[in-house]
Amino acid sequence: MFAPCASIVLGIDPGLTRCGYAVLGVSGNTDISMTALGVLRTSPEKDLPNRLAEIAREIEELLDEYQPSAVAVERIFFQSNVRTAMSVGQVSGLVLSAAARRGVDVVQYSPNQVKLAITGWGSADKAQVQKMVKQRLKLNSIPKPADAADAAAIALCHIASSPLSAKIVASKMGLT
Repeated sequence: MFAPCASIVLGIDPGLTRCGYAVLGVSGNTDISMTALGVLRTSPEKDLPNRLAEIAREIEELLDEYQPSAVAVERIFFQSNVRTAMSVGQVSGLVLSAAARRGVDVVQYSPNQVKLAITGWGSADKAQVQKMVKQRLKLNSIPKPADAADAAAIALCHIASSPLSAKIVASKMGLT
């Protein structure tokens, strides 16, 4: 299994053929460890409903196994390929629904938000983001495949952003 942590964040980079995921454990404000990293794959040979069902089952298994306190999902901001955008949106919807049904906090981040949180620059390229993921998780090499590294970046974005978000919510509710 895995070491107990104060909280667990599941990062998801949604995709129909390759859906990246990363499970990060957080203890205190700065102790972050990678618990799991990988890609859920479906065959383009299968029909769409079966591919979505396969991803839904695997997402449910991740939620059951790791019991995250938060799920961070990349938000589709812009896609020039409508077909790709539709399939990414469908997978994203599966993840959002599965987490919400369990009462898990679900947050979406745009690619620019992830880049800004990870590198300090919203226009960073993929290589810069991957290098910072490696550094922040104290890994020997950049996580592979790229979809899994992207999922780790999304989870790291949430970890960096969530304390500020909590303070803003508390402030609005008059709890500060």
